[in-house]
Amino acid sequence: MAYNLFLDNIKIGTTKLENGDPPMGVVFGVLQFETENINYDYLKEYCERNKIQLASDYPEDKIIATRTIDGLKVINEKGLEIKGIGNQITGMDNEEYEIQLEGVPYPLFQKEFPHHVLSYENKFKNS
Repeated sequence: MAYNLFLDNIKIGTTKLENGDPPMGVVFGVLQFETENINYDYLKEYCERNKIQLASDYPEDKIIATRTIDGLKVINEKGLEIKGIGNQITGMDNEEYEIQLEGVPYPLFQKEFPHHVLSYENKFKNS
């Protein structure tokens, strides 16, 4: 399933949220930005303008990690927003960017990401 990402109601890209940590209510995945204009400089300027704290910032290498961005929304194919208690975007221009959602509550997590829950449960079946 692909999830659409919106920043202040403007679509900036998609992600598959292909990874997860069910006990922590965390999902994350690679970002596919809509345009080349969404990059380190775009994210840095957005965070500065909106007073969003950065977890790390290395301008010389174009690496950035944000703290929670209130204007960032992750929407599933049915139009439902997947909310957690926090989110982050991390990455660098020459490689890839990733989004992470933290604290996605149950039962939403289990309903939206049953494959992550099943994968987690299967780790313990053969123990």
